[in-house]
Amino acid sequence: MENTVLTEKKLLELQIVARDLRRKILNVIFHAGSGHPGGSLSATDILTALYFGGILRYDPKNPNDPKRDRFILSKGHASALMYCVLAKAGYFSEDKLWDYRKIGSELFLSGHPHPKTPGVEIASGSLGQGLSVAHGIALGARIDKLNYNVYVVLGDGEIQEGQIWEAAMSAAKFNSNNLIAIIDNNKVAQDNLTEDLKNIEPLIDKWEAFGWDTYRINGHNMEEIMNTLLTPMDSVKPRLIIADTIKGKGVSFMEGNKSWHGVAPSEDDLNKALTELE
Repeated sequence: MENTVLTEKKLLELQIVARDLRRKILNVIFHAGSGHPGGSLSATDILTALYFGGILRYDPKNPNDPKRDRFILSKGHASALMYCVLAKAGYFSEDKLWDYRKIGSELFLSGHPHPKTPGVEIASGSLGQGLSVAHGIALGARIDKLNYNVYVVLGDGEIQEGQIWEAAMSAAKFNSNNLIAIIDNNKVAQDNLTEDLKNIEPLIDKWEAFGWDTYRINGHNMEEIMNTLLTPMDSVKPRLIIADTIKGKGVSFMEGNKSWHGVAPSEDDLNKALTELE
């Protein structure tokens, strides 16, 4: 993590980056004719803070630097967001984004993250596995005597999976205080409200009971996101951040609407959305 000074100017810069990323995400999904706009837009502010707020240590010119922080997008269906962020961070040219979901993509810009893509740590999208992998990587830092953090973004739907809670117990057991999990709690799954599938609340109580240093924030308030990420880690506990978000954030007709989980906008929808995001 850099020595980040959080000023009003810095917050405004991050908000502008997030807005521009949302526009790029919608254009990329429209061009591909498929993708997941809802969950990409809900997590945009979180990834903006991580990559452009001075939180993650990374070098796009040396993506395999052993001292880098690791980031895992466990909710891999939000790959359009991941690729737009990586392109803006300098891992590859933004021109390559137009290969999204195309067979034969040079950088493997598939519908779910692929480890052959510069900046992607693991294949993800088989939901429920990301926290286990992130914890394994966090333990690897201890074994290799390296001082890096591991950040993982989870979907609120995927934490209905039992494997998440096995990983949560293990991370607390092994005092993995270099592991930071963030739940993109947009409350809408693929075809229903999350609470109507399995009610995951009370999240604070559950994660605290599992031994995590737990926070709850507005996942679209850049100041809250940054301040929480900049808070020094507990001496032994892993950190869990519940980021309350809105699926489809930034586009009025997509917000909170399960219909926009996995469908590309029409040209008319795209133009309306881009107008709202100006």
